[in-house]
Amino acid sequence: MKTTTAWYVLVEEDTRESKPVDGQSLKFHRWKLTASQHVEGGEEAAAATAEQWALEYVPALMDRRTRPGDAPARSVFLTHDGAWLVALKNRHTSCHVRITTARLMHVREEVEAPREPRDWKTKLRAFFRPDPTPAPSTRQATGPGTSKDPWAAPSE
Repeated sequence: MKTTTAWYVLVEEDTRESKPVDGQSLKFHRWKLTASQHVEGGEEAAAATAEQWALEYVPALMDRRTRPGDAPARSVFLTHDGAWLVALKNRHTSCHVRITTARLMHVREEVEAPREPRDWKTKLRAFFRPDPTPAPSTRQATGPGTSKDPWAAPSE
């Protein structure tokens, strides 16, 4: 694990997803990290970049529905912890965005465990393979009549 002190500007958007439930459409909201930008120059440069993004950033949800030259209505709030909360609205939709500065403290690369190479046929065989059964010579007859086939009709 590497330790670092690099500064970033992070953009979180309120993403919406509509799902039908009992004949009605419910809208689910969740915050999603949509952009991050490394900033050279320390905390002050990151704060200045965050303010610039708060004044100019347009989320993809809104950008898809605008024509060149359109600018949405924008209310920009600075919270007590230094994050920018931006409320955007145009004739089609409204949304809000949170822009923060953060210092990247630790980085750990992904480590994949080694896997044995198997093709899909081998995986299917292993999944559907029955439990090991004793050899046919040691198997005892079961069911009515002493037939070796347990599903055979009883002999009379």
